[in-house]
Amino acid sequence: MSTSISAHPAGYNSVLRVPGLRPVFIAHGVSMAGSVAAEVALAIMIFERTRSPLLSALVLVCSFLPYALGGAVLSSIADRFPARPVLVCCDLICAAAIAAMLIPGMPVAGLLALLLVTGVVAPIFAGARAASLAHLLDAELFPVGRSLLRAIGQLTILTGLAIGSVAVAAVGPSWLLTLDAASFAASAVLIGVGTPSTPRSGTATRSTVRESLAGLGYVFGNPRLRRLVVLSWVVPAFSSMPDGLAVAYTGQLGVAASLAGALLTGYAVGSIVGELVASRLSPRVRRRLVVPLILLTQVPAIAFVAEPPVAVAAVLLAISGSGYAFNQGIDPLVLAAVEPAYRGRLFTVQTSGLMAIQGVGIALACSAR
Repeated sequence: MSTSISAHPAGYNSVLRVPGLRPVFIAHGVSMAGSVAAEVALAIMIFERTRSPLLSALVLVCSFLPYALGGAVLSSIADRFPARPVLVCCDLICAAAIAAMLIPGMPVAGLLALLLVTGVVAPIFAGARAASLAHLLDAELFPVGRSLLRAIGQLTILTGLAIGSVAVAAVGPSWLLTLDAASFAASAVLIGVGTPSTPRSGTATRSTVRESLAGLGYVFGNPRLRRLVVLSWVVPAFSSMPDGLAVAYTGQLGVAASLAGALLTGYAVGSIVGELVASRLSPRVRRRLVVPLILLTQVPAIAFVAEPPVAVAAVLLAISGSGYAFNQGIDPLVLAAVEPAYRGRLFTVQTSGLMAIQGVGIALACSAR
């Protein structure tokens, strides 16, 4: 992979012109949309069976927490095998787990256990995909490629949340779970047939768990890598708190709880716009904007002391979300600091830690409201 950095802005079109990468991003959008809609369907299905808000809320917990397990003890899978078969296997495991949720009479504990399986697999998938992007894209395009993944993720979260409840009402949670299983199968086909093969990043000399723990030691034993990874966790941890506080905030204002969706939408829209704009900037400018963008993710929250109305709050959250593009300045530094043999483990750990800490942030926000 080339490590040269040019001053010419790349943009998403440059990434999509690389042979074999369009299926990667299409597959990401397909499986992500299915996953978000399925989380809505599963939460509603569990609530309909048990009438327990707590058990229904466990869907969110089971969506976040397994990331830590997958990142800690299974991250070496992303390095010890070529990326394409790892990605296909991860998709097929998720498709099978979601399909198993449709077994008649499946108990709630079984449904949650199957959701845990998809959560454990997800960071391995993300780590292997990022490692493959590092092979296929040069140092200028790599952060733009990861930015496009984040933008697609935010867009599918928006559409998934928007249509999830409507779709459940229209076709029922079982059909929505069926579509989710199909989305993972479609993602596996797109990746298996349409993407180029990339070599494995590392070699296997010990067990999967021991190699994974060695990867943790490598990441956190390297001061530069440790600072960059922790920074990529801490900023979103605080930014994720509006997800847990949105409903409580509408209650504090005395307005309809349904308006909480505007707050969540504002942050997601801001994130997409920020990623789009930053992707058009030169690598040098993106690097210089890291600190200002990090501040942009946090400073708008100060205005909430004045309890602004929902419309203003949504705009503030959109501004905050736009700062999340700081990752486009961080990703090249991470790539330059990691040895190629540890790329898969690094990206798996980074993804798993990010999701886990966001889950903790949401939980803390909910408990402190």
